[in-house]
This record gives sequence, C-alpha cells and structure tokens, in this order.
Amino acid sequence: MKGLWTIGLLIVSNVFMTFAWYGQLRLKGQKWFDELPLAGIVIMCWSIALLEYFFLVPANRIGFHGNDGPFSLMQLKVIQEVISLLVFTVFTLVFFKTETLRWNHAVAFILLVLAVYFIFKK
Repeated sequence: MKGLWTIGLLIVSNVFMTFAWYGQLRLKGQKWFDELPLAGIVIMCWSIALLEYFFLVPANRIGFHGNDGPFSLMQLKVIQEVISLLVFTVFTLVFFKTETLRWNHAVAFILLVLAVYFIFKK
C-alpha cells in the first residue's frame, strides 16, 4: 500500500512541477501575464512549485526503505523520473498541440521502462 501512496503522491507532485516549469509558456499572449516582469513570473512559478513539495516530500518519506517503505533511494529516483516524463508528455500533448510524438520518443520510453526494470532487479 505504501508503494501505491508513493507513486500517487509522485504523480500529483509532478503535475504541479510540470505546470510550474512549463505552464507559464502557455500563458504567453494573455494580457495580464505579458505585463508581468520576469521576477513576477518566477514568483508565480515558484508558488506553484511550492505545492509540489507538499506531495514530493511525503512521497519520498513514505516510500523510502529507511522509513519502512518499499523503495530504495535509487528506485525512488528512477520512479520519479519516469513519472516526470510521462506527466510531461501528457501535458505537452494536451496543452501544446504543436508537439507530436515520434518514433524516437517511443524508443526513449521503452528505454525508461528498461531502466525501471534494471533498477528493481536484485
């Protein structure tokens, strides 16, 4: 059960982080946004990223083997990276219609799945 909680919290944290890092790129052209100085954009994105930590930190604490969780530190990091790229891909396809998936993206995802396989191999 801790493994599912960890993965769920990592998904939520990555949604917030993806919006913090890339969501502001989609807001270009909005009058209120275009009038913000760069420092205002950074503060806005930083505020969103703060929400990410409310999910990421508990995910790592719940999931870490040293806290009676099911994952080693290396496993947690690889899981987080795979989730991050999956969330980013969905975000890109939904919010940036100009991006398309190509064969090399599929190969990269297969390699990521292999990375997860190998990180869990004893």
